[in-house]
Amino acid sequence: MAISTSISTSSCRQPHKIKLTFSSKCNLLPIFSLPCSNSRFLFTNNTSYSSPIVPEESTHDDHLPVIELDLEIPDLTPKSENLNDFLSGLFRDPRSEELAFDYYQKVKGRPEFRPDKKTLEHIIRYLIRSKKWDSSFSVFEDFKSFDVQPDGDICCRLISSCIRARKFKITEGLLEVFGQNDDVSLLVFNSAMGGYNKLHMFSSTIAVYDRMKSAVAVPNPESYCRIMEAYIKIKDYEKVVTLFQEFESRKIDSSPFLARIYRILCESLGKMGRAFEALEFFRDMTKKGIMEEDAPVYTCLICSFASIREVKVAEELFREAEGKKILRDPEVFLKLVLMYVEEGLMERSLEIVKAMENVKIRVSDCIFCAIVNGFSKTRGLRAAAKVYEELISRGCEPGQVTYASIINIYCRMEFYSKAEMVFSEMERKGFNKCVVAYSSMVVMYGKTGRLREAMRLVAKMKERGCDPNVWIYNSLMDMHGRVKNLRQVEKIWKEMKRKKVAPDRVSYTSVISAYSKAGEYETCLRFYEEFRMNGGVIDRAVAGIMVGIFSRSGRVDELVKLLQDMKTEGTGLDERLYRSAMNALKDAGLQVQARWLQESFYTTM
Repeated sequence: MAISTSISTSSCRQPHKIKLTFSSKCNLLPIFSLPCSNSRFLFTNNTSYSSPIVPEESTHDDHLPVIELDLEIPDLTPKSENLNDFLSGLFRDPRSEELAFDYYQKVKGRPEFRPDKKTLEHIIRYLIRSKKWDSSFSVFEDFKSFDVQPDGDICCRLISSCIRARKFKITEGLLEVFGQNDDVSLLVFNSAMGGYNKLHMFSSTIAVYDRMKSAVAVPNPESYCRIMEAYIKIKDYEKVVTLFQEFESRKIDSSPFLARIYRILCESLGKMGRAFEALEFFRDMTKKGIMEEDAPVYTCLICSFASIREVKVAEELFREAEGKKILRDPEVFLKLVLMYVEEGLMERSLEIVKAMENVKIRVSDCIFCAIVNGFSKTRGLRAAAKVYEELISRGCEPGQVTYASIINIYCRMEFYSKAEMVFSEMERKGFNKCVVAYSSMVVMYGKTGRLREAMRLVAKMKERGCDPNVWIYNSLMDMHGRVKNLRQVEKIWKEMKRKKVAPDRVSYTSVISAYSKAGEYETCLRFYEEFRMNGGVIDRAVAGIMVGIFSRSGRVDELVKLLQDMKTEGTGLDERLYRSAMNALKDAGLQVQARWLQESFYTTM
């Protein structure tokens, strides 16, 4: 026989009426939970059964007798004074947290219930873990209505969690609530500024700082640190200095944020070109023991002095930091190398490489390239090639930029076999999309008359998704123009236009020269007019081609106009061009123009 029960109550405080239905089949598991004198609540948890009543697939108990018994069963719901302990117990178990929160939502409206601070803090921790951000604002309204002061740590955790979850509207609402609480307002404002800084939302940080000031909250060292971080990130260095002066007037001698504040100040002064002021602050703080071995400050100061080429001070700071073994930032070494390159002190740049080897910092591609190009600029191509080979022997690894530079140097030195060898090595290492390296190789093939290799290389770079630049197009047009392959010249020109690669002066010189060699002067004139309409300035290369075209085609008026334009733009004539133009004018019987040419250009040659 089975007994099913249904409890109908008019109030949770009234005795329960129980309806019992009897059946011939019995699957009853009798479990009773009664109050015990030694415990407030009794919980039964048996995972062996899903329910005290095992349901049957089919029953025919619709007409069985129903017996109603009026039994007074004690109400097991905790009393109001015990609800806080009850809820705290549920919140301690992650499996019952959600149940605890739902129960809180139901009982908080009871006039006799008053949640304590511990209960509300349990709720806030649950909301953070479960990310129920929308409920957090209502809970803090409960703090206000129940006149409970929240813990500062809990408030800060909630603020930072909301910002991390990008719940900015909820954050603003919470700040509005917390801003009225003098005990926690400064803490939550600082937490909000730190959270916004981590997301690089520096304008929001500034807005929170302004709100904090309007709420008559006096900033503490953490507040100044957060707002100075925001202003230095948006490069408002003057504001950073102003905030520091305000902070300094507060005469705060000790704080865990002091070192960071002075670091931001030194960096701002360095960015403003006031490196000596930054150094003075640094020395002062070092004497006070605030920033004895601060690597970021050393990095900032060295970079600042290197940027203004104060070699002596930069080297002194570098030696200090090197002695303390705190330099690990590759930017410092790069700045020093660039300073030495600009000052022409190339041997000292090699000392920087040695210093990097001592602290086991890899020589970056930027540093490698800067040294090679520096030697090329100040000592010549051979010196650059020699220092490249020396650095390779010391274990330095070139990157894409260095490879492109040394290939260009080898091509200019006409060491074509070395250029090809380095280019192959570059490709093997996966640097196969460098347009500058491709340009150098195509130009090299053009100089050596290896048109087939040049076209094959251009096809390969296109397959790799690397579009040719104007230098490559110019080289191809020049190569095909020399062999009078006008069909390819026209094809390349149209491709360049289709790819929206703007032709430069060399492009027009190459295409005009190609058509000039084939005797197609009308086409030459069309390209020349386009060149002039696009603002092209006549140089000796263009002038040399056009003087020959105008002379051979008998266009004396155009020749005179060309010479006048050259005079206006300050372009001189060499001996060959002068003789060619003079002969053309004399043959046309233009003695006045020939005399003008002699007066205008002969004395400038």
